[in-house]
Amino acid sequence: MTQYIEAVGRRKESTARVRVYPGSGTFTVNDKPLTDYFPRTGDAPAILNAIEATGQSASAFDVTVKVQGGGVSGQRDAVKLGLARALVSADESVRPALRAEGLLTRDARVKERKKPGLKRARKAPTYTKR
Repeated sequence: MTQYIEAVGRRKESTARVRVYPGSGTFTVNDKPLTDYFPRTGDAPAILNAIEATGQSASAFDVTVKVQGGGVSGQRDAVKLGLARALVSADESVRPALRAEGLLTRDARVKERKKPGLKRARKAPTYTKR
């Protein structure tokens, strides 16, 4: 088996383990092709933006991803961050290009916990005078 670069990306409740191999351009997520796992219109281009920002072709790499937890957008952003981190591990010279696109910044926003006496994190019950 060929040598690979591995990186982890996280977003909300999602975690993605991304492995980048030199290869022919196959991109699999949980043993499915990228466009089958992320069928929404903008998801696959958003993920592949990390490779395009480096000025390289997507066909220069084989990428396998194991992603779990969270929903569709959280998983998409976790894969995007993991791929960007893996590309930087492979070649440090692409860091400024990925940083300029904002692809190396971990989005730390997570769901706020529910508070006692409230319906959700901040929504209060309807006030009734009588």
